Amino acid sequence: MPNHTALTARLLERHADVTHIEAPATTLVKRDQLLVLDRHAGAVHDAARRWVDRREDFAELGVSRLHLRPGSAVDAGSLVHDLRGGSQSHRRTSVTPNHVLRGAPGGMTGGPFGSPLPTAKLDAPAAHGAPGRRVVVGILDTGIDHHPWFSQRPWYDGCTAHDREILDADHDWELDSEAGHGTFIAGVVLQQAPHAHLRVERVLGSDGVTDELELLRGLTRIQQRAAAASDRLDVVNLSLGCFTFDDRPSPILVDAIARLARTAVIVTAAGNDDSDRPFWPAALKDTVSVGALAAEDGPDGPERAGFSNHGWWVDAAAPGENVASSFITHGRENGHTFHGYATWSGTSFAAPYLAGSIAALMSAKDMSAHDAVGELLDPATGTRIPDLGIVVGSGSARG
Repeated sequence: MPNHTALTARLLERHADVTHIEAPATTLVKRDQLLVLDRHAGAVHDAARRWVDRREDFAELGVSRLHLRPGSAVDAGSLVHDLRGGSQSHRRTSVTPNHVLRGAPGGMTGGPFGSPLPTAKLDAPAAHGAPGRRVVVGILDTGIDHHPWFSQRPWYDGCTAHDREILDADHDWELDSEAGHGTFIAGVVLQQAPHAHLRVERVLGSDGVTDELELLRGLTRIQQRAAAASDRLDVVNLSLGCFTFDDRPSPILVDAIARLARTAVIVTAAGNDDSDRPFWPAALKDTVSVGALAAEDGPDGPERAGFSNHGWWVDAAAPGENVASSFITHGRENGHTFHGYATWSGTSFAAPYLAGSIAALMSAKDMSAHDAVGELLDPATGTRIPDLGIVVGSGSARG
């Protein structure tokens, strides 16, 4: 099991601009930064002027970032609480600390549940029958590395240098903690939907760290790139997330996800904390949140993996323990050398199982993404696990 205390200490050491907020709920945020939707930016800036050092406006994103004065000792959580209007507010002002998100975090520290392990070569995903409807799946993650499963696919030629995985950013001759995460996820999608057209956008560092503003930039970039190619996103996979300082949704994420959800189904990882605490963006109503199934069914059928988050906000459960997929072909981690394939566990990998299943059904039946979700998660025909949603696949299904 990951040592969360040690991993948190390593994250804070590596990211000097990240800090804790301890109350009302523990989370990680970018130090001395607030985000606010542009329509409220002027009012919030005026109200917080005594603490604000400078303001940056990002018109293309629809948000502004307020940098608080270093050394002002103002607590970002308390300041946001007051700027929203206090305990009686119904969030009249869309302002938030800039929360740190990680690749399907395990506890505060992030990372999938445990480390990847090398496995034998896997057969490349192969579709049976002629391709059906063209389905585009967006993956916002650590990027993608070269792999035999991808090299002959037209979508891979469209990946840019910015989309490539960074494997060892700290140059310590070991794989960074989430290097290969995006490559693994792409393989999980293809195992379910070999004909899917993938669009990849790197938003996570090789240690799995990003923040709300960077995620917003990634969501904007991937939509702009699709539009420039006269394309659209059908399904978007987000195997990342965070807790918020007050366990309420960030208005920045609410706005961005709601806009994307008008045209795409957004599939999100529920997180790996064995908790029912809302995990964002998975707990947003405009996403399909996915928990992880145990590798083996129990006596009464599919069961929740012990690490998977759960709760009223989880919509579906898919294989997420000991999943096998594509991985990087060089480097090492914890003494292991990888040759292109690995097994890994986490809700990070349950989410793309569902994303791929949606894409496959869309293609096979020439249906919309929303209709495919409705069929896959139909409570009248599916098995429901309390606080984990409708079962898609089984824990023993590796892809």
